[in-house]
Amino acid sequence: MSEIRTNNAKAKLKAGGTVIALGGVDSPEMVDILGPSPIDAFWFEAEHGPVDYSHIGDLTRACDLWGKTSIVRVGWNEENIIYRTLDRGAQAIVVPHMKSRDIADEIVAAAKFAPIGRRGMWTSRQGYGVGDYHQRANDETMIVVLIEDYDALPQLDEILAVDQIDVFLVAQSDFSQSMGHIGNPGHPEARAAINDTLGRIVDAGKVAGTNVTTESVGEYVEMGVRFFYTNVSEWLASGAAGFSAAIERARK
Repeated sequence: MSEIRTNNAKAKLKAGGTVIALGGVDSPEMVDILGPSPIDAFWFEAEHGPVDYSHIGDLTRACDLWGKTSIVRVGWNEENIIYRTLDRGAQAIVVPHMKSRDIADEIVAAAKFAPIGRRGMWTSRQGYGVGDYHQRANDETMIVVLIEDYDALPQLDEILAVDQIDVFLVAQSDFSQSMGHIGNPGHPEARAAINDTLGRIVDAGKVAGTNVTTESVGEYVEMGVRFFYTNVSEWLASGAAGFSAAIERARK
């Protein structure tokens, strides 16, 4: 009998560690290239990006090969979308626009089998050959929700009270847009609200997450944030700029 695969990012968070989730990767080949790196998880984009159900199997297989957690962001809180994405092999689901406890409860119900939820009885690719998959899958399935609407803040304490959600991630660009500061998450009013929200998550004993760059991540580590989303495009741009600068220095 096969053993269910460990969700290494979830285990790391449970042990008090930090997790790096890399977005902007949309092919198994890129997962292979980055597989030896210290990245904990790959974030596959099915809300804004090119990922569809037919891609999830190969993407998650590549993650399994390297022991990386496969995370898929879906476009909406729709029960079938959530559990079908998990059925295709994702170890973690990201759901946008967490605005109320009712929505949080619905997400948990869709992502977890009974007795916690009502996820449809189907064996995920993660469960092939695993005789006790339905009994153990809830322990390895990871739920990330996005706090990206300013009008969710009055309900935040109730949202944070929902069990089984692993990460509450403040999506800074959408959050600032919802405050009227489109394209400007660095606006002082937006910064204050974002930092206050992250602080409330940490103070509640929950795992706070947010999107970061190499330059900004240290600030959030100091705040107690433990889940970091970053995008490969920043790393590529930084590497290209550094390479170009090295040529210019050598020519002087």
